Amino acid sequence: MQLDSLRITAILPAPPARVYAAWLDAKEHAEFTGGDARIEAGVGGAFTAWDGYIAGRHLELVPGERIVQSWRTTEFPEDAADSRLEIRLEPRGAGGGQTTLTLIHTGIPAGQGVMYKGGWGEHYFEPMRAYFEELGAAPTVRGAGVAVAPAARSVTRKAAHAPAEPAKKAAPKGATRAPAKPAKRPAKKATRGASAPEAGGRRRGSSR
Repeated sequence: MQLDSLRITAILPAPPARVYAAWLDAKEHAEFTGGDARIEAGVGGAFTAWDGYIAGRHLELVPGERIVQSWRTTEFPEDAADSRLEIRLEPRGAGGGQTTLTLIHTGIPAGQGVMYKGGWGEHYFEPMRAYFEELGAAPTVRGAGVAVAPAARSVTRKAAHAPAEPAKKAAPKGATRAPAKPAKRPAKKATRGASAPEAGGRRRGSSR
């Protein structure tokens, strides 16, 4: 059977180490996609994203440079092998403050490549740009990767849920803007087979 493949390039307003860390951090992955994510650390670790719609394992990890994963969704036929997802990260711009992300997705079941191509842009790269722009991509070192400072993330979470203040009351000095939440995903039933990663229903696929 002939399989589909994709190659997509996106520019993100954060350095490669920052993008790498956010992709592999369950909390941040959920924040920029809008769906629950569970991610185990290290090569061989399992992950799920988009409320279990996506599942797989880490095959290769090069901090700040490369992520290779087995990858499938609940749209894959039961007897289909996992696809292979490779994320390449390269510094861009003055001081390497931006990232050129190259996504190479191979081994996709025939006929599904079109919907995943649209889904990567709409449900990953666009909200990731907004996420890093609003957050300011301020890094702190944590282990081999880089992650957002806990204090900064705490402030933005509180700001996002705080009730609106009266117009006459001035905002406190040093207040941090809350990151814009990605656009609400359309109901899965309405997008089935349209664009992915949001294209499918909620039946859970197995990870191999």
